[in-house]
Amino acid sequence: MKRMTLRAANPPVAIAFMLTATAFIAATMLLAKSLGTDTLGAPLHPLQISHGRFLFAFLTIGTAAVILRPKIANPHLGLHIGRTLFGWGGVTLMFAAVAFVPLSDATAISFLNPVFGMLLAIPLLGEKVGPWRWLAAFTALIGALILLRPGPDTFQLAGLLALGAAVIMGMELIFIKKLANREPSFQILLINNAIGLCIATLAVLPVWSMPTLAQWGALAALGMLMATAQACFINAMARADASFITPFSYVTLIFATLYDLLIFDVWPDWISVLGAVIILGGASLLAWRERRVRA
Repeated sequence: MKRMTLRAANPPVAIAFMLTATAFIAATMLLAKSLGTDTLGAPLHPLQISHGRFLFAFLTIGTAAVILRPKIANPHLGLHIGRTLFGWGGVTLMFAAVAFVPLSDATAISFLNPVFGMLLAIPLLGEKVGPWRWLAAFTALIGALILLRPGPDTFQLAGLLALGAAVIMGMELIFIKKLANREPSFQILLINNAIGLCIATLAVLPVWSMPTLAQWGALAALGMLMATAQACFINAMARADASFITPFSYVTLIFATLYDLLIFDVWPDWISVLGAVIILGGASLLAWRERRVRA
């Protein structure tokens, strides 16, 4: 089925939407770090943070659904459940990681998502991968290895959580690819957050504790920002080719570094900068190759 273009192409507006999405996504990482440390009270478990993310995101999107009254037509529940399971698992691991490593490191590692998505698409979707894509994947993985700081005194064990999150969210991309041409974007967003809330609620029961007032506010902000970021991302993708607009998502790293500096006074060291540059190089090469292939 050919994907329908619902809005006219408008690259400047697409860029504005994507940059807004990156600022909000980085802000959700900042809030997750605040909730996972003692910044706002006793640290919350990552499962509780991801539950708050889905709870308040669903309330935000559900409110929009009541107002807009979208038609829900023939959702593929199997694909939705698979996509949401991997999305929930990936975001939970990422929220766990940011409590222990700099936001810039966790964000840079998250850019491995499309790389792992590409690698997983070989056995799962039967896609063929040429030498340029292999080079992009190898480059990005070298950058991740540098960020993990492989040494007895410097190895970031928590960085493996971010790496695991990237792998799991790479698997989520497989389900997103299968859903993208089948159902409207808002329907995907609504069902994803509804199922995610059910999964997160069951998972959080053994570890749930009463948040402080400040933590409730941070959880609400996290969920609403994530929902808004998703809406901005969808609007960006609707107004420009994916190969053109996707590289602008890398600005998330700049916002994450800035937030970490302003709030936690964390300066990226040369290893963080080197690893991030190499990962971005690999991801940019992959995006460039995708654009050439589709041209």
